[in-house]
Amino acid sequence: MTEEEVKLRRLSGQHLLHKADGQAVVKDLCGVQAQFMANAIHALDIRCEAVSPEGLVKNWTLRGTIHVFSKEDLPLFIDRYRLDDWSVPTWWNQRSDWALTPARQKYLSEVILDALSDAPMEREALKAVCRNAGMTQAEEGSMFHPWGGGIRELCERGFIHYAVEERKVFCLTPEFTPMSREDAKLELARRYFTHFGPATVKDAAYFFGITQSAVKKLLPSLPVSPCEHGSKTYFYIDCGCLPDRGMPRCLFLAGFDQLMLGYDKKESLFLPQEHLRDIFNLAGIVYPAVLVDGTVVGRWKKSGRKLTVTLFSPASKSMIADAAGELWNDIRQISFD
Repeated sequence: MTEEEVKLRRLSGQHLLHKADGQAVVKDLCGVQAQFMANAIHALDIRCEAVSPEGLVKNWTLRGTIHVFSKEDLPLFIDRYRLDDWSVPTWWNQRSDWALTPARQKYLSEVILDALSDAPMEREALKAVCRNAGMTQAEEGSMFHPWGGGIRELCERGFIHYAVEERKVFCLTPEFTPMSREDAKLELARRYFTHFGPATVKDAAYFFGITQSAVKKLLPSLPVSPCEHGSKTYFYIDCGCLPDRGMPRCLFLAGFDQLMLGYDKKESLFLPQEHLRDIFNLAGIVYPAVLVDGTVVGRWKKSGRKLTVTLFSPASKSMIADAAGELWNDIRQISFD
């Protein structure tokens, strides 16, 4: 399989050649990363006509990062469903600065769940409720840790989740029937090789944050087909939808876009290695990329009605400007660095 064929299959699978239904997109992509909600919104905008936040949730999922995904997929992502035993050793309560005893964590968790039973609440409002219930400053540092803390544990156990909006608003999660972790892993791998493939074992391990050995164990249970490109073996699940158009002239990918995160960044077919740190910086930020003819040539930033494009490689500025005008109808100024 040629490099262009691999790229086109990936673009098609990730709904970057033709837009699709919003629920189908978030399911096929295993959610979209959403540390910054604007990135998630843009990732969906370039892939689907419209998506209702009513059918979506925001929570910690793959690689321990926050994603927007279908509410129907809660059983796919939530582990330790409704586990109310806070004495079980976790990454959090083994930290030297963890200030919550199991009893206090249980108590404050119940305070939060009771507060949310009336209506969704912002993070700062929940802090105030917990302070009124006797939470100490040290306990607050654990329950509302900047990386998640006790709030995150409530999310990861299926008690609460973020509302799908810019503000940090939490809601009660509806009850659901959890999946076994093995069934969930297999379903996620099926979606990955269907919509991210052709991809290598190393790519899948990078995307899921697991070992290559773990990926290899899943392959025999999946209807994958192998193909060769260069010196590597790629795997994909043929869904019967071959790309029906050529390479898009220009795409404005979202920050933390699945097309960048879906594959080992050091072996990316889309991102030239000499520009790796221009997209993936050392602080963990993945910038919005400009893809021209299937290759990242720069990054972009939109502020109000102004678009700034930073080019790393030669590309037609007029073509990029025309593509921007087609995507955004509110742009009044485009500048190139």
